[in-house]
Amino acid sequence: MVASEGSSAQGPLARRLTVLSGPSGVGKSTVVAEIRRSHPRVWLSVSVTTRAPRPGETEGVQYHFVDDAGFDRLVAGGELLEWAEFAGNRYGTPRRPVEERLGRGEPVLLEIDLQGARQIRGTMPEARLVFLAPPSWEELVRRLTGRGTEPPDVIERRLDAARVELAAEKEFDVTLVNTSVRDVCDELLTLMAVQ
Repeated sequence: MVASEGSSAQGPLARRLTVLSGPSGVGKSTVVAEIRRSHPRVWLSVSVTTRAPRPGETEGVQYHFVDDAGFDRLVAGGELLEWAEFAGNRYGTPRRPVEERLGRGEPVLLEIDLQGARQIRGTMPEARLVFLAPPSWEELVRRLTGRGTEPPDVIERRLDAARVELAAEKEFDVTLVNTSVRDVCDELLTLMAVQ
């Protein structure tokens, strides 16, 4: 459900560039996968990461996987729209494909963390920033610990980061509470004016 909506720029990119952010474990990837499945008109940027693939992840679908040297080259060449480090790995959004699709008038969705959303706010202030919130802190903890894909120290770092991210919710234009993936997808698509 939509919890809040502040004022946002109404420039041409406001209807085309949407940033989805929120704490780890809130369901961003699940929402993105559902939008990818049901609305192929929305172009979903695939981030670059230095993180190793998780079971079931495919190069070019969930992420572009690169080593540290490859990531360094992308940063040095100005090829990333934004990038950040999280839980010991780096993540970034390739600049060229986003700019190409925006130039063609296609709706673009970025799934990025708080640091990246702040960078986008600085470089593309007309973008709409959407914060995906958990129904409760307890539910977020359950989701993160229930994954079973990360060691306890990584989970603890993610929980520490989640506290910081939840405190930054007011920096976003809109907050959606993830009580239902289908409802969040419908609300996000409405915000993006995608039918």
